[in-house]
Amino acid sequence: MADVVAELDRWYPQSWAQEWDRVGLVLGEPASPVGRVAYVVDVVPETVAEALDAGADLIVAHHPLLLRGVSSVAPTTWKGRIVHQLIRADVALYVAHTNADVANPGVSDALAARFGLTGLRPLDPPTPGSPAATSGPVGSAATSGPVGSAATSGPAGPAGPAGPVGSAGGGTPAGGPGSPAGGRGIGRIGELPRPMTLAELTRHAAAVLPPTAWGVRAAGDPERLIRTLAVSGGSGDSFLAAATAAGVDAYLTSDLRHHPVGEQLAAGGPALLDAAHWATERPWLDDVAAHLRATLGVEGYVSDLATDPWTVHAASSTAHHHPHLVDDKEPRP
Repeated sequence: MADVVAELDRWYPQSWAQEWDRVGLVLGEPASPVGRVAYVVDVVPETVAEALDAGADLIVAHHPLLLRGVSSVAPTTWKGRIVHQLIRADVALYVAHTNADVANPGVSDALAARFGLTGLRPLDPPTPGSPAATSGPVGSAATSGPVGSAATSGPAGPAGPAGPVGSAGGGTPAGGPGSPAGGRGIGRIGELPRPMTLAELTRHAAAVLPPTAWGVRAAGDPERLIRTLAVSGGSGDSFLAAATAAGVDAYLTSDLRHHPVGEQLAAGGPALLDAAHWATERPWLDDVAAHLRATLGVEGYVSDLATDPWTVHAASSTAHHHPHLVDDKEPRP
């Protein structure tokens, strides 16, 4: 356990996390052996049950189980029951959240790879003087970083001490030896393999991202030609202004809200694509799994349980007035 935690802490230093975040080892004995790891976005009853059934010794999660302070973990709440389940089964829990968001490669690199983006650079670089800007492992993906996604590249090949290089799916690593903080930061900006209209890009996004009932919706002129795309895994409306300032043609993230979107469009900002939160972060799990397998020989599985809370989607009855509306008559799986 101590070796796995040390590698994860090296790759995603806890000092890179936002002050409000809670990351690192949550449960587990450092001396315990780790033979199998479960990789999940959310620590919820369903993913925990799956991990226990699979014989996992460790759960590596993106979202914290205990983000806000608690005074009790009694099994009278669902979170308390999970804590008790994991302790009884001797299963450890480790979280990499905003420290994985800012890493290079990190959450948004895996998302960018789904679109084959090239020439990657950060959407929101770390604040000068912050830990993510000044400390941690070599940030240049030219010298370190997971190689692709387990879902697309198969078992990871040999790697040096820094681990495999790059991000799977055809994406070009962010930054470089001379870039600020080695290309670290929230979100990624890159060029699509070929220009496509917003309507085409929306359908393409729905096809390359993990399936959810939410799917992908877009705001803007359906015929707008998109060449440069910014992506940010997870909730990204706080970076709308950054996407506008960067001059990208489109920005894909999740949890977008009515008024901020309307204001950015009215101000001449990029077209906006709103995907399911879980779907934008799920690709990163493949990279973490590949990295630990390549560096430590640790086996495991990536959970495909869709933990996005939205489970039903129905097209509006006025869909015929919008010829570019994706025509999903039935909920996605």
